[in-house]
Amino acid sequence: VQLQASGGGSVQAGDSLRLSCAASRRTFSNNGVAWFRQAPGKEREFVAGISWNGGSTLYEDSVKGRFTISRDNGKNMVYLQMNSLKSEDTAVYYCASARTAAVASQKELYNYWGQGTLVTVSS
Repeated sequence: VQLQASGGGSVQAGDSLRLSCAASRRTFSNNGVAWFRQAPGKEREFVAGISWNGGSTLYEDSVKGRFTISRDNGKNMVYLQMNSLKSEDTAVYYCASARTAAVASQKELYNYWGQGTLVTVSS
């Protein structure tokens, strides 16, 4: 599976962005998908994940209530709607496809990764 993340950019604090992740294969629809992010000098961290059918979602505490993950299996797409952005959200955002159908936060459970899209939030 090849994943292509897009939608990043430079915004002001309080603005919104929607990230998109396009998958190359239809089998993407059988797998959990997540967004991770990596800020300069920091470890890659889990942001949000969604199960194969969208029935379960999981969010990192700092983004709960601000970010929403969703998917459209008919289009092989996953989205991350980011509202009320903060400077601490600045990072490269990666989408990843899991080995399983369930949602999970552990990086080790994800075996396909996109190339990343940069989000910069200025205060």
